[in-house]
Amino acid sequence: MKENYQKILESIIEENQSKDEIPTLFLHSCCAPCSSYVLEYLSEYFSITVFYYNPNIYPDEEYWKRVREQEEFIRRFPAKYPISFAEGEFEKEKFYETVKGYEQIPEGGERCFRCYELRLREAAERAKELGMDYFTTTLSISPLKNAEKLNEIGRRLSEEYGVAYLYSDFKKKNGYKRSVELSHEYGMYRQDYCGCVYSKREREAFCNFPIEADGR
Repeated sequence: MKENYQKILESIIEENQSKDEIPTLFLHSCCAPCSSYVLEYLSEYFSITVFYYNPNIYPDEEYWKRVREQEEFIRRFPAKYPISFAEGEFEKEKFYETVKGYEQIPEGGERCFRCYELRLREAAERAKELGMDYFTTTLSISPLKNAEKLNEIGRRLSEEYGVAYLYSDFKKKNGYKRSVELSHEYGMYRQDYCGCVYSKREREAFCNFPIEADGR
């Protein structure tokens, strides 16, 4: 039987509210559009630090475009509690080493799961260093991302690092739809592929566009 991660999240929020607490949350964000609904929702209940750590992004100019969009959205968004921003290292080689041998696996498979863990592990480590109450990721808002796998990884890393993982499936309650609405409302740049060179190639092949040479 599948877990209802939205209900688990709601119960955590309810418990914190009953204690009149505003816990800290280290929120890994894959991009500004995906973070939009998540921040609208969670900033009512948490003091959030958005952590932009995405060494998978290709090409370099795409990475910087997404970082700027994330910072701009945080600056403009009228949150109930202050939202801070932290950028991780753009460790491209670490990503390629992580997915080595899985390059030809289709989008949504083991290559992506290894990428999830790379980013969530860095978030868990930083959350522990900063003494945060919780860590989580915006990734589950995408209909193309495996929420079950994300929460499984989060649970395991929570036990390893001793920081509570905030279970979630942000696509629930029309979360993805709301993120699209907010993207339009704020005039955001909304990318048409997940981020890595492999997802970009798949997108281009699907759309019958020319594929750029990458050498990897």
